[in-house]
Parts: sequence; structure tokens; C-alpha cells
Amino acid sequence: MDEAYPSGSKLKRFLKSLRMNESSISMALGALVVVVVGILVYNYFSSINKVAEPGMITQEGVELIEEEGEFVPKDLPATHMVAQGEHLWAIAERYYGTGYNWVDIAQENQLINADLLAEGQVLVIPRTGIKVVEKPKPVEVTGTITASILGEEYMVAKGDHLWSVAVRAYGDGYRWAEIWEANQDMVVNPDAIEIGMILRLPR
Repeated sequence: MDEAYPSGSKLKRFLKSLRMNESSISMALGALVVVVVGILVYNYFSSINKVAEPGMITQEGVELIEEEGEFVPKDLPATHMVAQGEHLWAIAERYYGTGYNWVDIAQENQLINADLLAEGQVLVIPRTGIKVVEKPKPVEVTGTITASILGEEYMVAKGDHLWSVAVRAYGDGYRWAEIWEANQDMVVNPDAIEIGMILRLPR
């Protein structure tokens, strides 16, 4: 029992020292909290400023800068050699971060048929703003020919083409390239789809 007194007295001395230094400990902890909060606030506002600075905005891996109110890919203009199986939508996605700029590439290169690209063909990729396309408003349709396509597959009917199928499936004709990509194993020429063909529709 006598051996317990020394440890008890040590505990009392320790608790007494804590009470004496309580104000100092509180001040140190308070200062630490202020520093941590300051660092977090600084990092938050630094990240906002980085996004707002020209040249720091990216879209699908493409670095953009602001020019005359538009966001333009930093590394354009450029040239691109067409590889086997490539189409304008995929090329536009690579340089602009969006496939909708395929129209600009077609116009710049005066392509008569934008669906037909030759392997090894050199295209000029123009310096222009990226296209931001809003979702179209719902359109009321009547009849069976223009009815919306809701499923993941569609059987081609007389008079169909990829643009009209994309309009009915997605409400956006420019997404014909997505349908073509998903069905390239049977659709060699996107301008020629056969009646009765079952198309896969990416969702």
C-alpha cells in the first residue's frame, strides 16, 4: 500500500501542472486551429483563381483559353493526319473536347462529303471556339414514322438514315456519329444503312 503513494503524488503534481498551464495550452490549440483554417481558406480561393485564369480551363483534357468571349483550344490551329477508321466527330473530340466542332473542320477543309475521309489525308484543324450545345426542348411528334426511339436497339425502316435515327433516339441529329461508332462492325458507310438492320443505340 505504501508504494502507491509516490505514484499518487506524481499524478497530483501532473494534474496541478496541467491546471497551471491550461491557458497556455488553450492559446496554442487556438492558434493551431486558426492556422489550419487559414490554410484551407487559402487553398480554396487559390483553386478558384486557377480555374478563372485564361489557359487553366480544360474540357475533356483539352486546355482552353478565352478569346473574344469564346473558349478556344490553346494548341490550335494544327494539322491532323487521318488514321484508318477515323471520322470527323472523333477528331473534333480530340482537339476541341467536343464532337460538335466537326462542322468547323469540314468547312475549313472544304470537304464535299464529311463522312468520307481517306487514310493519310491531312486536315487543317482551325482555331475556333468550342461549340456548347444545349439540350433541345421536347418536341411533340405525331404518327409512327417520327415517333421517339426509346430502346437500346432500333430496326431500320424505309427512308431512315443515321441523322434521323439520332434525332428520334436522342433529340439531337449530331449524335449520329455515336450510333455509327457503336455499329461500325456492320455499317461500313454511314450514308448507307439497310432496311431491317438492327442498330445498337448507346444510352
